Amino acid sequence: MNKKIKLIGCATLGLLVNLSASTIVHAGSFSFGLWGDMPYAKNGDGAKDGDKMTRLVNDMNAANLAFTIFDGDTKDGSSACTDSSIGPEAISMFNSVKAPTVYVLGDNEWTDCHRINNGGYNNLERLNYLRQTMFVDDYSFGQTKMKLHRQGPAQGLYSENSRWMRGKVVFVTLNIPGSNNNKVNDGTCIDAKSVRTQAECDADNAEYAARDAANIEFLRKSFEVAKKRNAIGLMVAIQADPSFDLAETDGVNERTQPGVDGYNAFLAALTEETNAFNGQVVLAHGDTHFYKVDKPLVDQANLIKNFTRVETFGSPNLHWIKVTASTTNPNVFTFQPMIVPGN
Repeated sequence: MNKKIKLIGCATLGLLVNLSASTIVHAGSFSFGLWGDMPYAKNGDGAKDGDKMTRLVNDMNAANLAFTIFDGDTKDGSSACTDSSIGPEAISMFNSVKAPTVYVLGDNEWTDCHRINNGGYNNLERLNYLRQTMFVDDYSFGQTKMKLHRQGPAQGLYSENSRWMRGKVVFVTLNIPGSNNNKVNDGTCIDAKSVRTQAECDADNAEYAARDAANIEFLRKSFEVAKKRNAIGLMVAIQADPSFDLAETDGVNERTQPGVDGYNAFLAALTEETNAFNGQVVLAHGDTHFYKVDKPLVDQANLIKNFTRVETFGSPNLHWIKVTASTTNPNVFTFQPMIVPGN
């Protein structure tokens, strides 16, 4: 897990690939960062995350990364989803990173905003605001920008989903957040902790169905691109922990209840595509704040050998993961937890 891999061709680290243009191949290996679920207003001991964030960003900035991926939740789940907190403040954080930084939407930014302690917003209005504010063009955040291929037009439907290629690896980000992927099951809409109406829940379910189909379409297209480009690896980054281990929505494990899980269709497509792909596949996500690297699909009798899950740290543990992709590594990806001094 901590094997050091020499970086080859460092002069090429600034080169970018737009999948709508010609392919640029980078020899050797490169490293990038995974982080998410931060900063939260307060962590378990009541201390603010501000100083920890400064140390974390400085640590990544010293690592000469090709890019970073932030896998959702730019604020905690018990604070208001104000324009500032989910927009300008997040942009400022991402642009403090030297490397290009790609943002994946989290549940704390939109699917949970209907809750009273989040300000009682309409989920879909918050999603539209995020698209209008965070995805205004085809470039990443960061002090250095990276060209991305977006699924939808800038500021439009599914503009948050992106794809790019680095060396022999394809990267895909999808809007698949916690709280059951914004799918509202029967009997769970009206709640004392929420202000949403049945009509709003019906609209949420229509949004979920359309976005789930769009996510799967973009995922399949990305595998198609990977095969055409002879990629040796593909990484998918989402926010949600799709209940591989623990219940992720208010103590209810939807995966054990047929017909109510918001991730089953996506996972089925991911399983199918991974089985048909000769390279290594990684699903990166946040949500439950525990660093993990494992092979959770599908079960003990049906292990998908070329599939790996990596989960990022999250508040109050403000650390990050350094991932090295190498053409000489049969597993392609090596994961190194980066424990930030002082955090």
